[in-house]
Amino acid sequence: MFGIFCGDKITFLWMLFTDQLKNLVSGNFPPKRIVSLVPSQTELLFDLGLSTEIVGITKFCIHPKDQFKKTAKIGGTKNVNIQKIRELKPDLIIGNKEENSKEDVELLMQEFPVWMSDIYTLDDALEMIVGVGALVDREKRAKLMSDKIKLNFNELLNNLDEDALKSVAYFIWHKPDMLAGKSTFIDEMLRYCGCGNIIDLNRYPDLDLSELKKLAPEIVFLSSEPYPFAEKHLAYYSNIWPHAKVELVDGEMFSWYGSRLLKSAEYFKQLKSKIF
Repeated sequence: MFGIFCGDKITFLWMLFTDQLKNLVSGNFPPKRIVSLVPSQTELLFDLGLSTEIVGITKFCIHPKDQFKKTAKIGGTKNVNIQKIRELKPDLIIGNKEENSKEDVELLMQEFPVWMSDIYTLDDALEMIVGVGALVDREKRAKLMSDKIKLNFNELLNNLDEDALKSVAYFIWHKPDMLAGKSTFIDEMLRYCGCGNIIDLNRYPDLDLSELKKLAPEIVFLSSEPYPFAEKHLAYYSNIWPHAKVELVDGEMFSWYGSRLLKSAEYFKQLKSKIF
């Protein structure tokens, strides 16, 4: 970060940060007009006290609900409205490698400072929280948040029996049936629930009925997002695996990697006591 000296004080006018893709990001500091392209990071920004600075969010950035209603929408995570973003004149855009399209991000980078996250593990998420905090001049608040999350998850680890993990199939979509596999943030979160992912494939494979029947999960999680699994789906998966415990779960607790993690550890603790 650069600054200019004014007597014995420093007034910062320009920032230079490195994002999680190792890109250098420069622009006004602190940023006054922020567009967020990712729901979990939008919630983080609001929880860091940036309600005045956030000028644009996606239609999926539903938390906090009161802020969602009154903040300008710039499309979805995969198909942002470039012209709408231009009209908002942001001095910072915050996105994510997995959730946003490469084409949109590369186009936005030609016109605006864009900071990108890349998250697969809890450590990645904590790094992002602290990094975003520094980026938006909320470093102390972000560090306190990160420390609290780490403390909560360490408590889960301390009570984790690696030899007694329950095998789980975590569904994110129905027809086609898509599951969370390896190299995903969800995969790591499952471990904190005392579960081992039965899917060995990377990312989010879709399996047909014959492939599903070859699996033998002890537990089946049906996520609330991105597909809205509901009570009516329980019987379908129970018929595939009559001996498995099929549960509806809050997908935000497993896949949102911002300030939502402050609530995830307690949720996992309660879920674990229910399924074990």
